[in-house]
Amino acid sequence: MKKNNIKKMLVVLLALVMVIGLAACGGKGSGGSAGKGDGKSITLFNSKNEIQEDFEELAKVYEEQKGVHIDVYYSQDTVAAHLGTKYASKSPYTINMVDSKDVYGNLGQQYAADLSDASWVGDTDYAITVDNKVLGFPVCFEARGILYNTQAIKSTLGKDFDPESIKTLDDFKAYLEDLKKAGMETPTAILSPDWSLAAHYLGQVVDERDDVDGFVADLKAGNVDLMKDEKFNAIMDLFDVLKEYNMFKANAANSEDELVHQALSEGKDAFQFGGCWEWNDLLTYDYNGPVGIMPLPLNMEDDFTGKIDGSGSKFFYVDASEYTSAEDQQAGKDFLEWLATSDEGKEFVSGTCGMVSPFKSNTVECTNDIGAVVKQFVDEGRTFPDYTGFPDDHYSKMGIEMQKYLGDQCTREELAKAYEDYWKAQA
Repeated sequence: MKKNNIKKMLVVLLALVMVIGLAACGGKGSGGSAGKGDGKSITLFNSKNEIQEDFEELAKVYEEQKGVHIDVYYSQDTVAAHLGTKYASKSPYTINMVDSKDVYGNLGQQYAADLSDASWVGDTDYAITVDNKVLGFPVCFEARGILYNTQAIKSTLGKDFDPESIKTLDDFKAYLEDLKKAGMETPTAILSPDWSLAAHYLGQVVDERDDVDGFVADLKAGNVDLMKDEKFNAIMDLFDVLKEYNMFKANAANSEDELVHQALSEGKDAFQFGGCWEWNDLLTYDYNGPVGIMPLPLNMEDDFTGKIDGSGSKFFYVDASEYTSAEDQQAGKDFLEWLATSDEGKEFVSGTCGMVSPFKSNTVECTNDIGAVVKQFVDEGRTFPDYTGFPDDHYSKMGIEMQKYLGDQCTREELAKAYEDYWKAQA
């Protein structure tokens, strides 16, 4: 059962008050937005749909303070494809929110302005630097692991949940059995989209390496036998356990995201693999949390044990192509400076959007339950970065293979061979 979105109602009311007040003062902004309207106008591409309305409201605040109008756009198309059409039409956005691979790839190399002189650079460990130039402004820090609903566990077992008590897969399976005996028949659920299964879950097979580039090079050269690889098997052993207790086992490969999110939000199950970006989806329902995050419990110990997979997620770059004037470029840089350093920018990231700030000076408490736990892992140095060199078709092609495995339509051996063949094709 869905909740009324109180937050959005407040946003609308706030916007209405601003419009009325500004109309009384004779102010009007372009694109139907309220504001002074007498300064510069730049554009911003936002690729996180869940914060689109929040960003539009922030743009109004910025215009009121700085006199610069910002039109905020979103597209459901893939980032690279959408921005490609903007450059082809000679009308790129001033500021662009992209993934790390886009900054390291053609978009960043061709079009991104050098941000090395910005004051915020020394306040974060997550800016993207290419050829000694800072090209990517980190929007937030995101991490993935096993999500857990503490209230669901307490209601079932009658005791508080201590995630530190589960360190190995054996620990995890024993805990699932306890939940099952206490009445929670299916204490796990699995998101079935290709991006979740391949980009996030299978991606950890690559991420959890001391020498990621070397491992990928070996994969491309055909020198890796995944069925003899301890990490691959440990991660897939965990996946098998998640499958065994899966609430949506009967339709595992085609389960609806909404039902999976609802199950964790309302405490119908206890554990799911996911990340802090699930927060807004969980709030859509009768949230009965808090929901936290813990490392993958594997039956092996190495440098990644007890840590979660995460890094800067989503990055802004300022367009420096011939289609964006030097004045507009500076306006874009000024906005990023304000977003990182102003009280309003810090509150927007951690408070309004509930994201984990990548900036050390941002001490605003994260309003995202999962993000708040992620922040603890970050502060304790218990994170490791994800690999940024995955090909664009990695999650789509390997997502299909993972969906087959989730639906018991292929064996682990067949999945391993498909993954080996995929990487050899990249050579």
